[in-house]
Amino acid sequence: MLAELRIEDLRCIERAELSFCSGTNLIYGANGAGKTSILEAIFLLGRGRSFRTRLNERLIRHGQASFRVIGQTCSTSRLSHNIGIEVSRDATTLARLDGQTTRSFAELALAFPIQALDPDTHKLIEDSSARRRRWLDWLVFHVEHSFAQAWTRYQRALLQRNAALRSGLNDVGGWDLELAKQGEVMTAARAQVLLALQPYWRDLSENLLGVELSVIFQAGWDRSMSLSDALASNSSRDRDRRTTTIGPHRADVALRIEGKAAREVLSRGQQKLAAIALSLCQLEYLKSEHGLVPSLLLDDPSAELDQDRLGRFIRRVQALETQIIVTALDRNYRLFGEPKNVFHVEQGKVYRL
Repeated sequence: MLAELRIEDLRCIERAELSFCSGTNLIYGANGAGKTSILEAIFLLGRGRSFRTRLNERLIRHGQASFRVIGQTCSTSRLSHNIGIEVSRDATTLARLDGQTTRSFAELALAFPIQALDPDTHKLIEDSSARRRRWLDWLVFHVEHSFAQAWTRYQRALLQRNAALRSGLNDVGGWDLELAKQGEVMTAARAQVLLALQPYWRDLSENLLGVELSVIFQAGWDRSMSLSDALASNSSRDRDRRTTTIGPHRADVALRIEGKAAREVLSRGQQKLAAIALSLCQLEYLKSEHGLVPSLLLDDPSAELDQDRLGRFIRRVQALETQIIVTALDRNYRLFGEPKNVFHVEQGKVYRL
């Protein structure tokens, strides 16, 4: 869990220091005061990016050259980590873990597992496959330890192959061996973890949605053939389009109701419930099967939920017995019980009560 947080020049926040504890931590204030910015800062410590934008430089406070976020984590095993993120206007992101520069954001995820639910959670259902790949890969990373290395090596080979295709090079087969090898490892891990997640998904989706919603893994190529053969058979199309058109980087998690895409059937509120169920089933699976309980960020969680669904959601979150950091407009917000820490945010300034 997160114990200490320091923010410098992030969005509207010039300086802020907060201390958190296990259980519920409440951050309240008016719209635009900076509540969500604090959650973004926390999310950065565990993911290296915001949950609101992929461009970290957009978080820099107006007129400043960079922002900095520093946090200290602790766990029941008495392990603690110091994590620092600094982002400059040129989009350079520097991450440090216990004083050492990290080689990848995967190291942050191991040190500080974090999940977030915000008003745009429905985009997990509505948007492109990239969001759903990130959703799945975060879980796979924590379960299959070979996945991170395979993912990194695959991405490196993919960048090189695509650069060669853009330059008009006809023979790109030199990168296919590495792509195929690492891609098969990635895909097997993804498929295995999603299969293990199914019982948790069925229980949560039925409880929160009340409809039968299937979750189907799509590898990113026709798995009736190996990835090596698929790359070879698509080489001509890849040269024409100057990019690699098949592979794990095109994978998706398809959600369907009676064969139809969920986004075409579900209302906005139902899409949000489905996205919430996807995230919570990950947390329940990690706790039950692997003894891992990530911290949970909740940004205005009651929006668009009726009282019955909200009550079910609250009970599932409380059963996780994890650190919760929740934002609200009202100081008397008590949906998740009596908060142990309360912070008031006003015009970018944070006050502990």
